[in-house]
Amino acid sequence: MDLLKVAEQTFAVDNEVPDFKAGDTITVHYKIKEGEKERIQMYRGVVLQRRGAGTTETFTVRKMSGNVGVERIFPLKSPFIDKIEINKFGRVRRARLFYLRSRTGKKARIKERRF
Repeated sequence: MDLLKVAEQTFAVDNEVPDFKAGDTITVHYKIKEGEKERIQMYRGVVLQRRGAGTTETFTVRKMSGNVGVERIFPLKSPFIDKIEINKFGRVRRARLFYLRSRTGKKARIKERRF
C-alpha cells in the first residue's frame, strides 16, 4: 500500500455525515482553535460541488457575506468538522454549480426539493 494512503487512513476521522449534494443549503459546524481556546463556528451556505473519494473527499460551500460571495472548501473526513446540518434540499440539474458565482439576487436562487 502507498505510504501516503496509510497516513491518510490513520488521521481520517469517520464522523456521521448526512447525505447531501450540490444545490443543498447546509450549515457546517467547524472547530476553530485560537491559542488555548477552542470554539465552534457555523458556516451556512449552498454546496457548489463535492469532489474526490474516500478520505480525500471535499465539498465547497458558498455564502454571501455582505455583498461579497465567500467560498470555502471543507475536507469531508476532517476532525475539525463537528457536525453538518442540512437546511434545504435544492433541485438542480448538474453536479457543479459554478454558474452561481456570476449571479446575484433572485437569479441565484435554487428551487427546493420537497419530500
